[in-house]
Amino acid sequence: MPKGPLMIIGGAEDKVRKPTILKHFVSLSGGRAARIAVIPTASSLGREVVDVYDTLFTKFGAARVDSVRPESREQAHDPALVKALDEATGVFMTGGNQLKLSSIVCGTPVGDAILRAHERGAVVAGTSAGASIQSSHMVAFGVGGSTPKQRMTQVAAGLGLVDTAVIDQHFDQRNRYGRLLMIVAQSPQLLGIGVDEDTCGLVEDVDGDVVMRVLGKGAVTIFDGSRMVSNAYEATRSSPLLASGVVFHTLPEGSVFNLSTRALLPQEPVVEPEDADELAEATRDLRQLVRDIAAADATPAAIRRRLKLRRTSTPQTPDPTQGDSA
Repeated sequence: MPKGPLMIIGGAEDKVRKPTILKHFVSLSGGRAARIAVIPTASSLGREVVDVYDTLFTKFGAARVDSVRPESREQAHDPALVKALDEATGVFMTGGNQLKLSSIVCGTPVGDAILRAHERGAVVAGTSAGASIQSSHMVAFGVGGSTPKQRMTQVAAGLGLVDTAVIDQHFDQRNRYGRLLMIVAQSPQLLGIGVDEDTCGLVEDVDGDVVMRVLGKGAVTIFDGSRMVSNAYEATRSSPLLASGVVFHTLPEGSVFNLSTRALLPQEPVVEPEDADELAEATRDLRQLVRDIAAADATPAAIRRRLKLRRTSTPQTPDPTQGDSA
């Protein structure tokens, strides 16, 4: 059985005007049959953070929403919390303190239940801190800035749902280019993935490859340092790092990237509605022309008259840039 989809959300996802990402999560989780477990451990807020997502997911059609909130590693052994995750078709991890989330969840029965959910095909999603913990390595904390500098961030272990990678969030909005590039400079085997706010990297298993499709209004930035040159092993204190030969990808909505081969995949062409209507009309004309030519009584003059009649009968769309003359 293929593993379930992952939704890596960069934080601040739209919940009111255009909640496309959250609606997509409920749909992938089973729609009206969805049973969703919300893990708010990273959040400093109380019950209200669960209430927000409970209201939204129920509004979008989910059958049931459960709160799974261990506040210590001891609580992460609670069989009731594990049971809720084992029964879930979708798991959603909220934002907050990612180091708190990883230190409480990773390597516990709750963490193991998240991994099992992914293995059996359930959707695992996370926003902000809940995005970072999905990678094998994650940013524990650190400062922003565009220049990679030694010691500007700290790394901790994540759940490993996305292997050989490190995920950062609120990426462009909080200028986290430098700290992600610092991690890649120190560990070039890791793929650096930075996700903007209200943006999601939807990761799925496609014919044995791990493929990510970008959704939302921002972009996903990828640093591939597999052939880079770096001085991270000898740089001292907070000095700027040499990072040469890094392959840089900026992926807006609709982009598809193969995380296994580290290659951009061709985009499917997008046809605008008005272009589709025009294409359909042209196809109908062509089919009629073929029928006319095949008809025994058709003559070149008759065919020309019919084509001319169709062209003149097609309403012309006025040019909005041309106004009435004064």
